[in-house]
Amino acid sequence: MQRKRLTLKDLAHQLGVHYSTVSRVMNPATRHMVAVDVAARVMQAADDLGFRPNRVAAGLRTGRSRLVGVVLPDIGNPIFPSILWGLEQVLAEQGYVPIVVNVGADTQRQRFIIDQMVGRQVDGLVLATAERDDAILDHCVKEGIPVVIVNRGEDIGRVSCVVSDNRLAMRLTVDHLVGLGHRKIGQISGPHTLSTGFLRKEGFIDAVKANGLKKAQWVSIDSTAYTREAGQVACAALLDRLPGLTAIAASNDLVALGCYDVLRSRGLRCPEDISVVGHNDMPFVDALYPALTTIRIPLREMGAHAGRLILQRIAEPASDGVSIVLRPELIVRGSTAAPAAEGKVSSAKVAAAKSTLAKT
Repeated sequence: MQRKRLTLKDLAHQLGVHYSTVSRVMNPATRHMVAVDVAARVMQAADDLGFRPNRVAAGLRTGRSRLVGVVLPDIGNPIFPSILWGLEQVLAEQGYVPIVVNVGADTQRQRFIIDQMVGRQVDGLVLATAERDDAILDHCVKEGIPVVIVNRGEDIGRVSCVVSDNRLAMRLTVDHLVGLGHRKIGQISGPHTLSTGFLRKEGFIDAVKANGLKKAQWVSIDSTAYTREAGQVACAALLDRLPGLTAIAASNDLVALGCYDVLRSRGLRCPEDISVVGHNDMPFVDALYPALTTIRIPLREMGAHAGRLILQRIAEPASDGVSIVLRPELIVRGSTAAPAAEGKVSSAKVAAAKSTLAKT
Protein backbone atom coordinates (compact mmCIF):
# COMPACT_ATOMS: atom_id res chain seq x y z
CA MET A 1 0.00 0.00 0.00
CA GLN A 2 1.27 3.45 -0.95
CA ARG A 3 2.38 5.52 2.04
CA LYS A 4 0.45 8.75 2.66
CA ARG A 5 2.35 11.80 1.50
CA LEU A 6 3.74 13.85 4.41
CA THR A 7 2.31 17.39 4.51
CA LEU A 8 3.59 20.66 5.97
CA LYS A 9 1.07 20.29 8.81
CA ASP A 10 2.32 16.77 9.54
CA LEU A 11 5.91 17.99 9.66
CA ALA A 12 5.00 20.94 11.88
CA HIS A 13 3.10 18.64 14.26
CA GLN A 14 6.02 16.22 14.57
CA LEU A 15 8.44 19.07 15.30
CA GLY A 16 6.10 20.90 17.66
CA VAL A 17 6.35 24.18 15.74
CA HIS A 18 3.76 26.32 13.99
CA TYR A 19 2.75 25.45 10.42
CA SER A 20 3.81 28.90 9.18
CA THR A 21 7.34 28.34 10.52
CA VAL A 22 7.74 25.16 8.48
CA SER A 23 6.20 26.88 5.45
CA ARG A 24 8.73 29.70 5.64
CA VAL A 25 11.67 27.30 6.00
CA MET A 26 10.57 25.26 2.99
CA ASN A 27 10.54 28.41 0.84
CA PRO A 28 14.12 29.63 0.09
CA ALA A 29 12.79 33.16 -0.38
CA THR A 30 11.44 33.32 3.20
CA ARG A 31 13.84 30.99 5.02
CA HIS A 32 15.83 33.98 6.32
CA MET A 33 12.78 34.99 8.39
CA VAL A 34 13.28 31.97 10.67
CA ALA A 35 16.04 31.61 13.28
CA VAL A 36 19.01 29.71 11.87
CA ASP A 37 18.88 26.90 14.45
CA VAL A 38 15.14 26.40 13.96
CA ALA A 39 15.52 26.37 10.16
CA ALA A 40 18.31 23.80 10.43
CA ARG A 41 16.14 21.56 12.66
CA VAL A 42 13.21 21.77 10.24
CA MET A 43 15.41 21.00 7.22
CA GLN A 44 17.01 18.03 8.98
CA ALA A 45 13.64 16.63 10.02
CA ALA A 46 12.27 17.07 6.50
CA ASP A 47 15.23 15.16 5.13
CA ASP A 48 14.95 12.39 7.73
CA LEU A 49 11.23 11.93 7.12
CA GLY A 50 11.49 12.15 3.34
CA PHE A 51 9.32 15.25 3.14
CA ARG A 52 8.98 16.88 -0.30
CA PRO A 53 7.00 20.10 -0.71
CA ASN A 54 3.92 19.77 -2.91
CA ARG A 55 4.72 22.45 -5.48
CA VAL A 56 1.46 21.94 -7.36
CA ALA A 57 -0.58 22.67 -4.24
CA ALA A 58 1.66 25.60 -3.36
CA GLY A 59 1.20 26.98 -6.86
CA LEU A 60 -2.56 26.79 -6.55
CA ARG A 61 -2.42 28.72 -3.26
CA THR A 62 0.00 31.41 -4.38
CA GLY A 63 -0.64 31.58 -8.12
CA ARG A 64 3.11 31.00 -8.64
CA SER A 65 4.84 27.87 -9.91
CA ARG A 66 8.33 29.24 -9.16
CA LEU A 67 9.41 28.00 -12.57
CA VAL A 68 11.05 30.17 -15.23
CA GLY A 69 11.26 29.02 -18.84
CA VAL A 70 14.62 29.63 -20.54
CA VAL A 71 14.54 29.38 -24.34
CA LEU A 72 17.85 28.90 -26.19
CA PRO A 73 18.51 29.04 -29.94
CA ASP A 74 21.49 26.65 -29.87
CA ILE A 75 22.36 24.72 -26.73
CA GLY A 76 25.63 23.69 -28.39
CA ASN A 77 26.88 27.28 -28.42
CA PRO A 78 29.49 27.51 -25.63
CA ILE A 79 28.34 30.94 -24.44
CA PHE A 80 25.10 29.64 -22.93
CA PRO A 81 26.41 27.55 -20.01
CA SER A 82 27.94 30.66 -18.42
CA ILE A 83 24.75 32.67 -18.96
CA LEU A 84 22.71 29.84 -17.44
CA TRP A 85 25.08 29.62 -14.48
CA GLY A 86 24.55 33.27 -13.55
CA LEU A 87 20.80 33.05 -14.17
CA GLU A 88 20.33 29.89 -12.11
CA GLN A 89 22.23 31.28 -9.12
CA VAL A 90 19.97 34.33 -8.90
CA LEU A 91 16.78 32.32 -9.39
CA ALA A 92 17.82 29.75 -6.78
CA GLU A 93 18.21 32.47 -4.16
CA GLN A 94 14.48 33.16 -4.50
CA GLY A 95 13.40 29.54 -4.74
CA TYR A 96 12.93 29.54 -8.52
CA VAL A 97 13.99 26.79 -10.91
CA PRO A 98 14.79 27.31 -14.61
CA ILE A 99 13.39 24.98 -17.27
CA VAL A 100 15.82 25.12 -20.20
CA VAL A 101 14.71 24.26 -23.73
CA ASN A 102 16.64 24.28 -27.00
CA VAL A 103 14.42 25.44 -29.89
CA GLY A 104 16.71 26.30 -32.82
CA ALA A 105 15.69 28.94 -35.34
CA ASP A 106 12.29 27.49 -36.29
CA THR A 107 9.70 30.06 -35.21
CA GLN A 108 6.85 27.52 -35.26
CA ARG A 109 8.74 25.31 -32.81
CA GLN A 110 9.55 28.36 -30.67
CA ARG A 111 5.85 29.28 -30.52
CA PHE A 112 4.89 25.68 -29.68
CA ILE A 113 7.47 25.38 -26.88
CA ILE A 114 6.57 28.74 -25.36
CA ASP A 115 2.86 27.90 -25.40
CA GLN A 116 3.64 24.57 -23.75
CA MET A 117 5.65 26.30 -21.01
CA VAL A 118 2.96 28.87 -20.39
CA GLY A 119 0.37 26.09 -20.31
CA ARG A 120 2.42 24.48 -17.56
CA GLN A 121 2.28 27.78 -15.69
CA VAL A 122 5.87 29.02 -15.76
CA ASP A 123 5.93 32.38 -14.01
CA GLY A 124 8.07 34.03 -16.68
CA LEU A 125 10.31 33.51 -19.69
CA VAL A 126 13.93 34.37 -20.46
CA LEU A 127 14.46 34.35 -24.22
CA ALA A 128 17.86 34.09 -25.88
CA THR A 129 16.17 33.66 -29.26
CA ALA A 130 14.89 37.17 -29.93
CA GLU A 131 15.29 38.71 -33.36
CA ARG A 132 15.20 42.44 -34.12
CA ASP A 133 11.60 42.09 -35.33
CA ASP A 134 10.31 39.09 -33.45
CA ALA A 135 6.83 37.59 -33.86
CA ILE A 136 7.37 35.30 -30.86
CA LEU A 137 8.10 38.30 -28.65
CA ASP A 138 4.98 39.98 -30.03
CA HIS A 139 2.99 36.94 -28.91
CA CYS A 140 4.47 37.00 -25.39
CA VAL A 141 3.78 40.72 -24.97
CA LYS A 142 0.18 40.40 -26.20
CA GLU A 143 -0.42 37.47 -23.83
CA GLY A 144 0.98 39.46 -20.90
CA ILE A 145 3.69 36.89 -20.15
CA PRO A 146 6.55 38.29 -18.03
CA VAL A 147 9.54 38.10 -20.37
CA VAL A 148 13.18 39.21 -20.48
CA ILE A 149 15.56 38.84 -23.42
CA VAL A 150 19.23 38.06 -22.96
CA ASN A 151 22.32 38.46 -25.20
CA ARG A 152 20.15 39.84 -28.01
CA GLY A 153 17.91 42.87 -28.14
CA GLU A 154 14.96 44.00 -30.25
CA ASP A 155 14.49 47.20 -32.23
CA ILE A 156 11.38 48.45 -30.40
CA GLY A 157 12.59 47.97 -26.82
CA ARG A 158 9.28 46.79 -25.32
CA VAL A 159 10.75 44.39 -22.77
CA SER A 160 13.72 44.30 -20.44
CA CYS A 161 16.96 43.03 -21.92
CA VAL A 162 20.58 42.37 -21.02
CA VAL A 163 23.12 42.73 -23.83
CA SER A 164 26.78 43.46 -24.42
CA ASP A 165 27.91 46.71 -26.09
CA ASN A 166 28.40 45.37 -29.61
CA ARG A 167 29.42 48.73 -31.10
CA LEU A 168 32.13 49.22 -28.49
CA ALA A 169 33.35 45.66 -29.10
CA MET A 170 33.94 46.46 -32.76
CA ARG A 171 35.68 49.70 -31.88
CA LEU A 172 38.06 47.80 -29.58
CA THR A 173 38.67 45.23 -32.33
CA VAL A 174 39.36 47.69 -35.12
CA ASP A 175 41.47 50.01 -32.94
CA HIS A 176 43.60 47.00 -31.99
CA LEU A 177 44.12 45.91 -35.60
CA VAL A 178 44.83 49.41 -36.88
CA GLY A 179 47.22 49.93 -33.96
CA LEU A 180 49.18 46.90 -35.15
CA GLY A 181 49.44 48.39 -38.64
CA HIS A 182 46.60 46.72 -40.52
CA ARG A 183 45.07 48.75 -43.33
CA LYS A 184 43.00 46.10 -45.16
CA ILE A 185 40.47 44.64 -42.76
CA GLY A 186 37.49 42.38 -43.36
CA GLN A 187 34.60 41.64 -41.05
CA ILE A 188 32.27 38.67 -40.86
CA SER A 189 29.18 39.95 -39.07
CA GLY A 190 26.38 37.77 -37.78
CA PRO A 191 22.92 37.46 -39.37
CA HIS A 192 21.44 40.92 -39.92
CA THR A 193 18.10 39.76 -38.49
CA LEU A 194 19.74 39.54 -35.06
CA SER A 195 20.68 42.60 -33.03
CA THR A 196 24.15 41.14 -32.41
CA GLY A 197 24.89 40.78 -36.11
CA PHE A 198 23.35 44.12 -37.05
CA LEU A 199 25.09 46.14 -34.32
CA ARG A 200 28.47 44.46 -34.79
CA LYS A 201 28.31 45.36 -38.46
CA GLU A 202 27.28 48.94 -37.72
CA GLY A 203 29.99 49.20 -35.07
CA PHE A 204 32.63 47.87 -37.46
CA ILE A 205 31.71 50.37 -40.17
CA ASP A 206 31.78 53.24 -37.67
CA ALA A 207 35.17 52.07 -36.37
CA VAL A 208 36.93 51.72 -39.72
CA LYS A 209 35.67 55.15 -40.74
CA ALA A 210 36.80 56.64 -37.43
CA ASN A 211 40.26 55.17 -38.09
CA GLY A 212 40.43 56.81 -41.51
CA LEU A 213 40.19 53.67 -43.65
CA LYS A 214 38.78 54.19 -47.14
CA LYS A 215 36.02 52.03 -48.62
CA ALA A 216 38.54 50.08 -50.70
CA GLN A 217 40.36 49.08 -47.50
CA TRP A 218 37.55 47.24 -45.74
CA VAL A 219 34.53 45.05 -46.36
CA SER A 220 31.85 43.45 -44.17
CA ILE A 221 30.08 40.21 -45.06
CA ASP A 222 27.10 38.68 -43.23
CA SER A 223 27.33 35.09 -42.02
CA THR A 224 24.15 33.06 -42.12
CA ALA A 225 24.65 31.76 -38.57
CA TYR A 226 27.04 31.82 -35.60
CA THR A 227 28.61 28.50 -36.51
CA ARG A 228 31.98 27.18 -37.64
CA GLU A 229 30.47 26.05 -40.94
CA ALA A 230 28.92 29.46 -41.63
CA GLY A 231 32.30 31.02 -40.78
CA GLN A 232 34.01 28.87 -43.39
CA VAL A 233 31.62 30.00 -46.13
CA ALA A 234 31.81 33.66 -45.15
CA CYS A 235 35.61 33.65 -44.80
CA ALA A 236 36.07 32.19 -48.29
CA ALA A 237 33.80 34.90 -49.69
CA LEU A 238 35.65 37.57 -47.72
CA LEU A 239 39.07 36.55 -49.06
CA ASP A 240 37.69 36.68 -52.60
CA ARG A 241 36.03 40.08 -52.06
CA LEU A 242 39.03 41.88 -50.56
CA PRO A 243 42.32 40.58 -52.02
CA GLY A 244 45.32 41.43 -49.91
CA LEU A 245 43.40 41.77 -46.63
CA THR A 246 45.58 41.23 -43.58
CA ALA A 247 43.03 40.96 -40.77
CA ILE A 248 39.56 39.52 -40.09
CA ALA A 249 37.11 40.56 -37.37
CA ALA A 250 34.83 37.55 -36.82
CA SER A 251 31.33 37.89 -35.35
CA ASN A 252 31.95 35.15 -32.79
CA ASP A 253 34.54 32.56 -31.83
CA LEU A 254 32.88 29.71 -33.72
CA VAL A 255 32.95 31.83 -36.88
CA ALA A 256 36.62 32.54 -36.13
CA LEU A 257 37.25 28.79 -36.02
CA GLY A 258 35.78 28.60 -39.52
CA CYS A 259 38.24 31.29 -40.57
CA TYR A 260 41.12 29.22 -39.17
CA ASP A 261 39.92 26.29 -41.33
CA VAL A 262 39.82 28.33 -44.53
CA LEU A 263 43.18 30.00 -43.93
CA ARG A 264 44.82 26.59 -43.45
CA SER A 265 43.15 25.20 -46.57
CA ARG A 266 44.54 28.10 -48.62
CA GLY A 267 48.03 27.82 -47.20
CA LEU A 268 47.75 31.06 -45.24
CA ARG A 269 49.21 31.46 -41.76
CA CYS A 270 47.63 33.14 -38.77
CA PRO A 271 48.79 35.67 -37.70
CA GLU A 272 51.80 35.91 -40.06
CA ASP A 273 49.61 36.36 -43.17
CA ILE A 274 46.21 37.19 -41.70
CA SER A 275 45.28 38.15 -38.15
CA VAL A 276 41.95 36.97 -36.72
CA VAL A 277 39.86 38.41 -33.88
CA GLY A 278 36.89 36.51 -32.45
CA HIS A 279 34.01 37.51 -30.20
CA ASN A 280 32.69 36.02 -26.89
CA ASP A 281 35.88 34.43 -25.45
CA MET A 282 34.26 31.01 -25.30
CA PRO A 283 35.97 28.25 -23.29
CA PHE A 284 39.25 26.85 -24.65
CA VAL A 285 39.93 29.47 -27.35
CA ASP A 286 43.10 30.21 -25.41
CA ALA A 287 44.15 26.60 -26.16
CA LEU A 288 43.84 26.97 -29.95
CA TYR A 289 46.90 27.44 -32.11
CA PRO A 290 47.35 30.27 -32.33
CA ALA A 291 45.44 31.26 -29.19
CA LEU A 292 42.53 33.44 -30.28
CA THR A 293 42.47 37.19 -29.68
CA THR A 294 38.83 37.88 -28.91
CA ILE A 295 36.24 40.07 -27.23
CA ARG A 296 35.30 38.89 -23.76
CA ILE A 297 31.68 39.32 -22.70
CA PRO A 298 30.72 39.04 -18.99
CA LEU A 299 28.40 36.12 -19.66
CA ARG A 300 27.78 35.01 -16.08
CA GLU A 301 27.01 38.61 -15.12
CA MET A 302 24.65 38.80 -18.11
CA GLY A 303 22.76 35.75 -16.83
CA ALA A 304 22.60 37.13 -13.29
CA HIS A 305 21.14 40.42 -14.54
CA ALA A 306 18.57 38.50 -16.59
CA GLY A 307 17.60 36.56 -13.46
CA ARG A 308 17.06 39.72 -11.44
CA LEU A 309 15.09 41.35 -14.26
CA ILE A 310 12.70 38.41 -14.73
CA LEU A 311 12.08 38.23 -10.98
CA GLN A 312 11.30 41.94 -10.98
CA ARG A 313 8.95 41.53 -13.94
CA ILE A 314 7.16 38.62 -12.23
CA ALA A 315 6.73 40.65 -9.03
CA GLU A 316 5.74 43.86 -10.85
CA PRO A 317 4.22 43.00 -14.26
CA ALA A 318 3.43 46.64 -15.03
CA SER A 319 6.96 47.91 -14.36
CA ASP A 320 8.87 49.67 -17.15
CA GLY A 321 11.33 47.72 -19.26
CA VAL A 322 15.02 48.03 -18.37
CA SER A 323 17.91 47.81 -20.81
CA ILE A 324 21.27 46.76 -19.35
CA VAL A 325 24.32 47.11 -21.60
CA LEU A 326 27.48 45.41 -20.36
CA ARG A 327 30.99 46.51 -21.27
CA PRO A 328 33.08 44.06 -23.34
CA GLU A 329 36.84 43.63 -23.00
CA LEU A 330 39.52 42.96 -25.63
CA ILE A 331 41.65 39.91 -24.79
CA VAL A 332 44.86 39.92 -26.85
CA ARG A 333 46.43 36.56 -27.64
CA GLY A 334 48.47 35.01 -30.44
CA SER A 335 46.12 35.30 -33.42
CA THR A 336 46.89 38.98 -34.04
CA ALA A 337 50.20 40.59 -34.99
CA ALA A 338 51.60 43.26 -37.28
CA PRO A 339 50.82 42.52 -40.94
CA ALA A 340 53.58 41.03 -43.11
CA ALA A 341 53.73 44.22 -45.16
CA GLU A 342 54.65 46.02 -41.97
CA GLY A 343 57.25 43.42 -41.00
CA LYS A 344 59.82 46.05 -40.13
CA VAL A 345 57.84 46.95 -37.01
CA SER A 346 59.94 45.78 -34.09
CA SER A 347 58.66 42.89 -31.99
CA ALA A 348 59.12 45.06 -28.92
CA LYS A 349 56.79 47.69 -30.38
CA VAL A 350 54.14 45.10 -31.23
CA ALA A 351 54.39 43.60 -27.75
CA ALA A 352 54.02 47.05 -26.21
CA ALA A 353 50.94 47.74 -28.35
CA LYS A 354 49.35 44.45 -27.27
CA SER A 355 50.09 45.11 -23.61
CA THR A 356 48.54 48.58 -23.76
CA LEU A 357 45.42 47.42 -25.59
CA ALA A 358 44.89 44.47 -23.26
CA LYS A 359 44.46 46.96 -20.40
CA THR A 360 41.85 49.13 -22.16
